[in-house]
Amino acid sequence: MTMHMLPVYFSTTSTKKRKQKKSKKQQQTDVAHAKFLKKMGYKGGSDYRTSIPNYRANASKIETSDKIPVHDSSSVKKDDKVYSGKRKLLGIATMHKSNMVPVFSAEDAEELAKMRRG
Repeated sequence: MTMHMLPVYFSTTSTKKRKQKKSKKQQQTDVAHAKFLKKMGYKGGSDYRTSIPNYRANASKIETSDKIPVHDSSSVKKDDKVYSGKRKLLGIATMHKSNMVPVFSAEDAEELAKMRRG
């Protein structure tokens, strides 16, 4: 968007915000609202924030350690998977679009070929 396409009042030379004058109706509404708040017991001010609690006062007396246990049931290394040699991969067949299926035997290859044709 370029500036020459915009109307005059879209100028960026004056960026200060001006206070808008309130109408008589708005002034009456503000007075009525102030009376309502006074009636309800609202005192005003910015006391809506709570103080930050002191967490050190309620700290546990149990001592903790930075040490990591050497052998834990969750940290034991699992055995590596080793190929047993029972099944031999002959190739990879494509059934539909990019659905790749492993082929382990000649019967599998024939079945996949028949499925694809119909």
